[in-house]
Amino acid sequence: MSIAEFAPAKTDIAVEMAAIGRSARAAARVLALATTTAKNAALAGAAAAIRNNADAILAANARDLADAEKQKIGASFVDRLKLTPERIAAVAKAIEDVAALPDPVGTVIAAWDRPNGLRIERVRTPLGVIGIIYESRPNVTADASALCLKAGNAAILRGGSDSFRSSAAIHRCFVEGLEKAGLPAGAIQLVPTTDRAAVGLMLSGLDGAIDVIVPRGGKSLVARVQEEARVPVFAHLEGVCHVYIHKSADLAMAEKIIVNAKMRRVSVCGAAETLLIDRAVVGTHLKPLVEALKTAGCAVRGDETTRSLIADVTPATEADWSCEYLDAVISAKVVDDLDAAIAHIERYGSHHTDAIVAGDKAAADRFMAEVDSAIVLHNASTQFADGGEFGMGAEIGIATGKMHARGPVGVEQLTSFKYRVRGTGQVRP
Repeated sequence: MSIAEFAPAKTDIAVEMAAIGRSARAAARVLALATTTAKNAALAGAAAAIRNNADAILAANARDLADAEKQKIGASFVDRLKLTPERIAAVAKAIEDVAALPDPVGTVIAAWDRPNGLRIERVRTPLGVIGIIYESRPNVTADASALCLKAGNAAILRGGSDSFRSSAAIHRCFVEGLEKAGLPAGAIQLVPTTDRAAVGLMLSGLDGAIDVIVPRGGKSLVARVQEEARVPVFAHLEGVCHVYIHKSADLAMAEKIIVNAKMRRVSVCGAAETLLIDRAVVGTHLKPLVEALKTAGCAVRGDETTRSLIADVTPATEADWSCEYLDAVISAKVVDDLDAAIAHIERYGSHHTDAIVAGDKAAADRFMAEVDSAIVLHNASTQFADGGEFGMGAEIGIATGKMHARGPVGVEQLTSFKYRVRGTGQVRP
């Protein structure tokens, strides 16, 4: 989906979206009080429905893929869109993993007593109604629905037109799970139109129905949502992720990490986009690492030093250092030292995920303290930037901002809190 310009909403779409907002708000009030048992039953029902309807979901996805192929969409885009029996099984498993998580609603975050005898508690509460605007990944339909439901929130989902049929097939499974658990179907709604006017209405808040917007997609989508939204936004702008090979790095470990960080799945936001190599180990580490990437099928764009030492490396331009390729392409640069690596990441990075490979713990500690990213790793692949890998069951996305949520946005991040104050007749003098 591309958000270029939001055309004025047609009357019928405006009326339909307003009804969706009212239904979501009513459902949110029910979900806020729903028991853990009921929410988990709905999630279990949705997971079972996805498994039982796998053939129908694959058929819907095949039609979406056929349309994408007619439009000659890139391979990385198709990879994000494509569902397989294995991926559908993983989607169902992720829903069950969310169900198995502790229910955050009602958790007492902190409690204390005041000298006047008041007992104060800070308690987790749902956010309310969450609008999710996303592009080609149909699995987001399941991940977002499961996380919002577990945290007691209603969800309004606006998937991309490219994955409309796939998302609708998955959404029907959640409606089945909700109804079997006795929860309102309005708790999870999929916008039933690909008209872009619906997006504009969501960004306006649907007359106060939506409490927060979560965009998940390309840079242009997220940037426009941030610009146009009249409600708070949990945004991840892009994933320009770095792997820095420190002079103390073990070569075998570095090779294993960089190939995985780049090539495991090139289309995910945690894929490494830039390789930084300490000048002190250029003679021993540069060529083996670049050759390992090339052998794995990755194109390399290098700085002057890299190109002077290795043939068949494409010159990197200034734009490459801040590019989220989402493809089998990586930029490579030799940096003088740890300070230079940190400075490069600060200048060109997106504050998403960055890693250091180092045997020197002090250097790693400095990197992790000074690199201002949502996720920093030592001796591990950037592809671990994933809510499931963090034990969160799934994620709606990875927030790169600093307000409310940062990093993987899981169940706990989809809650707010309120204060409960208990007294014994106290009045303020």
